[in-house]
Amino acid sequence: MASTGPDLSTAAWRKSSYSNSSGGECVEIRDDLAGVVPVRDSKVPDGSALLIPASAWASFVEWVG
Repeated sequence: MASTGPDLSTAAWRKSSYSNSSGGECVEIRDDLAGVVPVRDSKVPDGSALLIPASAWASFVEWVG
């Protein structure tokens, strides 16, 4: 199946400040794409990423903040 999302193979991911070095809660995002925020598990860097609309991500960050 062909990918319909952005090419994330060379993405510069940013790890959550809540992630730790013992393997817990490792969420990474890429926040430099227009209109979408890819989110992935840093423990599985070759795995898939969720593509979340930027407006939904902003609402989520506001809600958890």
